[in-house]
Amino acid sequence: MDITERIAQLLEEKYAGDEAFADCFTVDIELKPGQKLCVFADSDSGMTFEKCQKLSRYLESYLDANNWLGDKYLLEVSSPGIGRPLKFLRQYRNNTGRTVEVTLKDKTRQTGLLKSADENQVVLLQKVVERENNKKKEVEKETAIPFEQIEKTVVKIVF
Repeated sequence: MDITERIAQLLEEKYAGDEAFADCFTVDIELKPGQKLCVFADSDSGMTFEKCQKLSRYLESYLDANNWLGDKYLLEVSSPGIGRPLKFLRQYRNNTGRTVEVTLKDKTRQTGLLKSADENQVVLLQKVVERENNKKKEVEKETAIPFEQIEKTVVKIVF
C-alpha cells in the first residue's frame, strides 16, 4: 500500500469515527516532489478552515509517528476550491445553482447553471438566443449531459 492509499484509509476512518466529519469525503490526494503531500477534502455542509486544520493535525500525527514521509515534508489540507474539476456526484449536488463549465470528451464546452445531477447525468440551465419573427429573444433551455460524455466540470466564478 503506497502513502496516498494509507492517507485515504486514515481519512475514511476519521470520517466514519468522528461525528464532526461524518459528511466529509476525500476528493484527491497528491504526493508531489520534495515530499509535499496535498490533501483535498470536501464536506456536504461546507469545508471550513477548522475542519481542514483538524484533518491536518490528525494526519500529521500519523505521518510523524510512522515516519511515512521522513523528517521533512510539507502537508497541505484544503478544500478543492474553484477551478479544480468536480469528481463525485455529491460535489455536483453540492454545487447545484452555480454556474459550471462542462468540457465534453469531444472537447466542446457547455456553460450554464447546474440545475440538477443524478447518477446518470447533469442538467444545465442555459440562456440561448432564438429568432422569433425577425426578432432575437433570449430564452432558457435545459440541457441534459450524460456523465459518460463528460471529461471534466469546473465551477465558474460569476461577477
